[in-house]
Amino acid sequence: MNFFLHRSPAWLQWLLSDYTWRIDTSEKIIYLTFDDGPIPVVTEQVMGTLETFNAKATFFCIGDNVRKYPGIFSELKKRGHSIGNHTYNHLNGWKTADEVYLDNFHRCQDILQTDTRLFRPPYGRIRKAQYRLLPGDTKVMMWDVLTGDFSPNVLPASALNSAIRLSRPGTIMLLHDSIKAEQKMSYILPRVLEHFSESGYRFEALPMQ
Repeated sequence: MNFFLHRSPAWLQWLLSDYTWRIDTSEKIIYLTFDDGPIPVVTEQVMGTLETFNAKATFFCIGDNVRKYPGIFSELKKRGHSIGNHTYNHLNGWKTADEVYLDNFHRCQDILQTDTRLFRPPYGRIRKAQYRLLPGDTKVMMWDVLTGDFSPNVLPASALNSAIRLSRPGTIMLLHDSIKAEQKMSYILPRVLEHFSESGYRFEALPMQ
């Protein structure tokens, strides 16, 4: 995913209105979300940075990473962060048969052993047929601000500036606790936390129900 928009356009949010793109609130709250963990070092670093600012976040976890690093996953829950499903093997719904995709969703849900309805499709790519197969109480959580921390084509300062400029009350911001995104994410995260904390914002985890 080399080309992307830092803010999800209004027409896309309208077209896919069954999904959640931001939280409707006038309160100064930002919802930080992290995809692709948990993994050693990176996820642990994120937890430490969040704790410095008394911030909570939501982690959309890959099931296979939860299997590999159960201690880090347990620590996420212990610290009061929300947990979401990100499939077991980070599947691209557009390239995956519906039955395989659904099985991968349930496999992740089983290993999370967490009472959560939150699901984020990897790459934001899920077909309508796949969405209809998910349990009826599933909340498909997208984002309205994409930092681009995963992209080799974006400078850290530019990604930070876009994240700050485009965020607003109720923003769901997407970052990644992955090796690929580590360098840019580690630059963006503390500066976002500092900027919005000084502006009177707080950072909350998405409700899992």
